[in-house]
Amino acid sequence: MSGEIRVGIVGVGNCASSLVQGVSHYRRARGNEPVPGLMHPEVGGYRIADIRVASAFDIGVGKVGRDVAEAIGAPPNNTHRFADPPATGVIVKRGPTLDGLGHFLRDAIQESAAPPVDVAAELAASRTEVLVSYLPVGSQKATEFYAEQALAAGCAFVNCIPVFIASDPAWRRRFEARGLPLIGDDVKSQVGATIVHRVLTNLFGERGVRLDRTYQLNFGGNADFLNMLERDRLDSKKVSKTRAVTSQLAVPLDADAVHIGPADHVPWLTDRKIAHIRMEGTGFGGLPLTLELKLEVWDSPNSAGVVVDAIRCAKLALDRGVGGALSGPCGYLMKSPPTQFTDDEARRRIDRFVASGE
Repeated sequence: MSGEIRVGIVGVGNCASSLVQGVSHYRRARGNEPVPGLMHPEVGGYRIADIRVASAFDIGVGKVGRDVAEAIGAPPNNTHRFADPPATGVIVKRGPTLDGLGHFLRDAIQESAAPPVDVAAELAASRTEVLVSYLPVGSQKATEFYAEQALAAGCAFVNCIPVFIASDPAWRRRFEARGLPLIGDDVKSQVGATIVHRVLTNLFGERGVRLDRTYQLNFGGNADFLNMLERDRLDSKKVSKTRAVTSQLAVPLDADAVHIGPADHVPWLTDRKIAHIRMEGTGFGGLPLTLELKLEVWDSPNSAGVVVDAIRCAKLALDRGVGGALSGPCGYLMKSPPTQFTDDEARRRIDRFVASGE
């Protein structure tokens, strides 16, 4: 397979900025030439250079009405700039706000006065094939709205946030009935706190150490962490991150023995994220074993390469006429897939999907 992949973006924030920069930065990568941050240089013949932004939606006054290449630099975006993308010719359109703007983000984002567009019509007119949702955490109604628009317009849907679409049987059935691919929920980073915590949890089990209690505390300086200061918006995020780790345990831990989730917002960190992980276990003879780890990453670029894989898997499924949640890609690329696997098994499944569509 080859050709372009026409992508729509919901939420032109830091994550979208890293995705757009990456597509521009690596456009000249050829064949199976290694690309830092990509797990697969090619997916079914598709390279990162084949991705084209076809449509984009936001609510901020600094982004609506501007070319995507310009909008990705508008505040409150504060991720690292590693490329200077040329103008895309795609103007960011005004989407509906719904529950996409939390209490703390209202101080950082001024809403555009433009009226919301007909999103499904825009997707159809722009020939968008894969719609990627980068909405803020806690945007339940807004995520469901854009999933509906993808269904109406005939687009594949990639849900990068912890609102449960792909892991909800009713939504899966609807995408399957329309023959449209679905990948979600809540994107894993390339090497982030969740994937590291999962691998270490498996390591404890494989080496015969009983995990007794663990925590993962994350903080950073981007708008996502600012938004998550509103604790009411955190429920799905905590559930998603906790399930991603505890799904790797043969024997479940008591709920009070696991604490995983965002801790605070530190503005001067900008788009850097710091994670502290502690794991307490019991080894041979009942003696204690404790592991502590600190991970620091640029948060948005750390997930952009994973979304590049998700986009290409979704396009490959469109080409093959495969609808519904894609088990292998969901399991490998997302924290809350319909079915949890070990990461080794999920890697085998995504590779099998790419090779044969299974």
